[in-house]
Amino acid sequence: MAFITSRKHPVTPHQPQPGSGLFTAATLFTGLALALPAMAADLAPFTAGSGPQVANARSLPGVKVEATTNDYRVDRLSSPKFTQPLLDTTQTISVITKELLQQQGAATLTEALRNSPGVGTFYVGENGSTTTGDSIYMRGFDTSGSIFVDGVRDLGSISRDVFNIEQVEVTKGPAGTDNGRTSPSGAVNLVSKQPQSGNGISGSIGYGSGQRQRATADWNQALGEQSAFRLNVMGQDSGMPGRDKVENRRWGVAPSLAFGLKTPTRVYLDFLHVKQNNLPDGGVPTLGLPGYGSPDPARPFIGNAARVDPANFYGTQADHDDVEADLVTAIVEHDVSPDVVLHNTTRWGRTHQDYLLTSFRGDATNLLTPDAADPSTWTIARSLPTFKDQTNRILTNQTHVTANVDTGGITHNLSAGIELTREKAGTVGLAALNGSAWPAANLYHPNADVGGLVHGRTGAHSEGRTDTAAGYLFDTLKFNEQWQVNAGMRLDHYTTDFSSMVICGARNSPACGALPAGSVLPGVDSGKSGNLPNYKLGVLYKPAANGSVYANFAVSQEPPGGNTLTLSASANSADNPNLDPQKARTIELGTKWDLLDEKLLLTGALYRTTVSNELAQDPVDLQYYQVGKKRVEGIELSAVGKISDNWAVSAGYTTMDAKVINGSAVADDGSADLAYTPKSAFTAWTTWHQPFNLTIGGGARYAGQMKRGTDGAVGTPAFTGAYWVFDAMASYPVHENVDLQLNVYNLFDRNHVAAINKSGYRYSPGAPRSAMLTANFRF
Repeated sequence: MAFITSRKHPVTPHQPQPGSGLFTAATLFTGLALALPAMAADLAPFTAGSGPQVANARSLPGVKVEATTNDYRVDRLSSPKFTQPLLDTTQTISVITKELLQQQGAATLTEALRNSPGVGTFYVGENGSTTTGDSIYMRGFDTSGSIFVDGVRDLGSISRDVFNIEQVEVTKGPAGTDNGRTSPSGAVNLVSKQPQSGNGISGSIGYGSGQRQRATADWNQALGEQSAFRLNVMGQDSGMPGRDKVENRRWGVAPSLAFGLKTPTRVYLDFLHVKQNNLPDGGVPTLGLPGYGSPDPARPFIGNAARVDPANFYGTQADHDDVEADLVTAIVEHDVSPDVVLHNTTRWGRTHQDYLLTSFRGDATNLLTPDAADPSTWTIARSLPTFKDQTNRILTNQTHVTANVDTGGITHNLSAGIELTREKAGTVGLAALNGSAWPAANLYHPNADVGGLVHGRTGAHSEGRTDTAAGYLFDTLKFNEQWQVNAGMRLDHYTTDFSSMVICGARNSPACGALPAGSVLPGVDSGKSGNLPNYKLGVLYKPAANGSVYANFAVSQEPPGGNTLTLSASANSADNPNLDPQKARTIELGTKWDLLDEKLLLTGALYRTTVSNELAQDPVDLQYYQVGKKRVEGIELSAVGKISDNWAVSAGYTTMDAKVINGSAVADDGSADLAYTPKSAFTAWTTWHQPFNLTIGGGARYAGQMKRGTDGAVGTPAFTGAYWVFDAMASYPVHENVDLQLNVYNLFDRNHVAAINKSGYRYSPGAPRSAMLTANFRF
């Protein structure tokens, strides 16, 4: 690989975290004249040749000036599977840096992904089942099972904090060649912070609307010339602006050690522990929203009722979402030569979630109106408690090699590896006992301080396990200065085993027969194994050194049980082991340009993803067959970087024409449109540094109209309306070590529906205008 002398933000594939913030900050504030000699000194051992160390090495100036830069550019992904800079990568990929997250006051992955257009938590869940954590939809499909941390799958329906995250990488389009089984629409990778040379402490203390209190600290300490220790900690205790009772309480600690920094052999040892004790949010009834009609034809007056207060909480104080997550990671990297680098990652992870949410369904049976003329007497049943007691575990080893080889005038940037992974998911059955239930809630003035529900273990349980052995190979062939071919292939052999004990008489469970109701019987006991071949092929033409034009074709697959490690005996479930894997094929045509002396990266792409092997019911025999097909196509545009030394921007726009090509309609209005997918979406964030050190910034987010799913509900909205939300930020250094930052969210207090459930009986209201004041410190 040729040494790119003009690259502004080099990132090494053999240092796990890309670190554009720490290192770019240093070069910006110490000056280019000082930075270049420092980098040259650091690169001294590898200045000969054109290997990956030279092309991607960076200086390590420490963390003293962390978070003072407004530069959102990152030129390379953290994974060594991607051997080329983003400019020459034949795929739509966006990188969200920690600097951007800090300026926005983002604390969770869901909040971070607002910077990627068309990615969000648009779906609340089915009737009594409420989605939890980072339930992400992207380009028309659920992507919650395609979340990775440092390239390793991260299981569990939990909310992920970004206090220990260097950057978030969003890969759009099939990512099966890179990661194995994934959603048809792509994958999300969180890159952990790692120890670096140098000493420094940074952090933040903030207070805001909803009694939000949050503190973070990041301490990096050199232990010698070649070793370092880093500790990130976080604590948060907050409500949710505009919502009663909802609470987010969590703390986390992430110590890490690095050995052999700036030497041919580097070792990183990481540990992450996060504990959450939250009071979850089940949403509010859609009664009174545009498109709402009465759920009971005999009571049409309900359709004219006033909207409920979006702050109302319809759960109880007994509701909870308790999460404990641990990750232990060892990363070893060795430079065999200037052209060959070995990488090995070993991880053990465990996540346990104990969850109770009192949900509701505002149908004719559960919405009671004792006095039609007096809405203060109306009630809604708290009849759908959602329980979850689930533990996810993962053990994996990934061995990887990158190499540069010249053969007959063609340069090959090779990347190959093997992956061995075992994933487990275990659940414990919980339910209301002895017919107990919470009392109904007053529709307009619900009270959470109630009792009456007795719940406990039912004896039901399940165990799922997937073992995967995979091999992959990537090659970028450079024929000359203008033409490149990027090719990759991966083969996964997987084996999934699942067994369960279920309560007889329940949905999709065996009948009780002569046994007493509630008896525990064997449920599904089945397995599935097979091979998943995935590949991608891209052709790139560079009309100039700062630009590229490309075409890319990629394939990915997801087998039954691939998302949850759960198999089902239901004929209409995609997790039925008798089914073939779901397949996704994407064609993308795009262009990328580095402008303004490589300060600003502009990208544009046309894409089409077709998903086949979808289940569809035959209208004649009513059986289910894998003849269904869905498609999403559109454009995506982005601009990331600096327009001037003091003006930074991160913006993106996308359209998503998502439809069912063959099969039953999934949208409530009976159209071919896919649900929970806005037709278009826009996101932008920009900051301007004033001459007197004041930094002002702001952002805008737009989501187009979005249709909900269909399940036979009566009188509920078929879609949610489009909306704009604007945010603002100001930051000023009150001391050389302390900045004060004020964030105002939803500046114009726009009411909007952030997400809706499948039946349309309830929705998640968007947060009203709120504010957060934060003191950012660094030493």
